[in-house]
Amino acid sequence: MISVTDLRPGTKVEMDGSLWECVDYQHQKIGRGGAKVVAKFKNLESGSTVERTFNSGEKLNDIYVEAREMQYLYPDGDELVLMDLESYEQYHVPRAVVGDVAKFLKEGVVLISDVYQGRVIKVVPPTVVELEVVEAPPGIKGDTASGGSKPATLETGAVVNVPLFVEAGQVIKIDTRKGEYAGRA
Repeated sequence: MISVTDLRPGTKVEMDGSLWECVDYQHQKIGRGGAKVVAKFKNLESGSTVERTFNSGEKLNDIYVEAREMQYLYPDGDELVLMDLESYEQYHVPRAVVGDVAKFLKEGVVLISDVYQGRVIKVVPPTVVELEVVEAPPGIKGDTASGGSKPATLETGAVVNVPLFVEAGQVIKIDTRKGEYAGRA
């Protein structure tokens, strides 16, 4: 059990039968009344967020989540297969857990995964990945009305906007947080 006054961003708790991660909290002391804690939580299974208010004496069930390094192996329908680098155990993780970043993952990429009771509940991808450009239309000189960028297809099938000088066959860096071009490799 953990007191609500000990909540910090990143603290993981079990509440209402689901697993939640504290995203933000605020300790409020108003006049003569007791202190309150207003916390914002993100559901680790569905991704939804909720804001809850607690009295300062309340307690929540904290959970132990183990962070493990895992390697992305391959897609399997609506799931991604990850392998624990220590035990070589394979996990089938729904794409929803990984989110939009899944389109930038290629085989062999190492990720940090949170594991709770034998299942992966959160995946943190690398900030920057290097991917090869498979298809990029030629840049037309003077075509800067659209901001000087063009769409390019990457080896994973994802399409991102890149500068006009990028050509097919080049390896570029992609910022996975924004899903944007981050530079040449």
